[in-house]
Amino acid sequence: MPIADPKTYVQMLENAFEHGFAYPAINVTSMVTANAALKAFQELGSDGILQVSTGGGKFAAGQVCGDMVTGAISIAEHVHRVAAKLDVNVAMHTDHCPPGNVDDFLIPLIEESERRVSEGKLPLFQSHMLDASGLPLEENLDLSVPIYERMAKIGQVIEIEAGVVGGEEDGAAGSDDTPEEHLYTTPEDMVRVYERMKGVDGTYMFAATFGNVHGAYKPGAVKLKPGLLKEGQDAIKKKFGDDASFYLVFHGGSGSEKHEIDETLGYGVVKMNVDTDCQYAFTRGVADHIIKNYSGVLKIDGEVGNKKMYDPRVYLKAGETSMAERVKEACRDLKAEGRSLKSS
Repeated sequence: MPIADPKTYVQMLENAFEHGFAYPAINVTSMVTANAALKAFQELGSDGILQVSTGGGKFAAGQVCGDMVTGAISIAEHVHRVAAKLDVNVAMHTDHCPPGNVDDFLIPLIEESERRVSEGKLPLFQSHMLDASGLPLEENLDLSVPIYERMAKIGQVIEIEAGVVGGEEDGAAGSDDTPEEHLYTTPEDMVRVYERMKGVDGTYMFAATFGNVHGAYKPGAVKLKPGLLKEGQDAIKKKFGDDASFYLVFHGGSGSEKHEIDETLGYGVVKMNVDTDCQYAFTRGVADHIIKNYSGVLKIDGEVGNKKMYDPRVYLKAGETSMAERVKEACRDLKAEGRSLKSS
């Protein structure tokens, strides 16, 4: 099987929820960055999630085409083929689709999966994130619920967000001047989300914010309040019964304190996005190669350089290896190492 089917994907989420770990969700923009994440998952025996943003899809399509849907499909098709050779489960996801790109990014990708399912194939993407967190909550849910209903018919999982993740990230709704109170989802909002979403026969993930900020920050700079996640889980159990719970998502995970990550796992976080740290790790690997092999990479003072040093495959492989090590760190931080359903 080339990639996690709908039933397996739901089992992955339930497995993480029940056993207190989470899957690293790695933003990828090319075959090389996708391969880096797959390398880490395979070597650590961890199931995982790869995700493509609108900007990532546009980049993957190249400067001549530049179509974000084409690029996202291209990456997903590559992962479907490579994942078939691995001993772990992999899911494809799209990250932070804002309301303005529903019609030209999200819907075309859903249609592509609908077409594949009608032909007896798996959905191209196993889940999508609709990030309408910049809208008032009721408008957010009015937009999200009908799309959730449509996706559930082909076994896709939707991820939604209430509250705003601060900082700046590719495709994200937040900004550096986000009012502080908007960075924290209230228990009341979480109750309302559960109330609206529970009427659909499907599976969803919920990115409740608790001070998360996208980007790179020194430890301690971001004021997270993980306890808000527990308050929200307790609130929905109180109103809807002990079986009520969210599969929660941790956005803005790069640079977070290890003890804060660990605490969120006990409150139902099953997915944590890792993007910024992986970007740096990839670039660090490339830079390290170039700096160490400067005279071979460049043709200096009329010399011819060293083809073995400036072949793009060499420095891109160095970037892939470096990024894979950072993904491994995320797997370990999230306690996903050795937890693949295929090994249990």
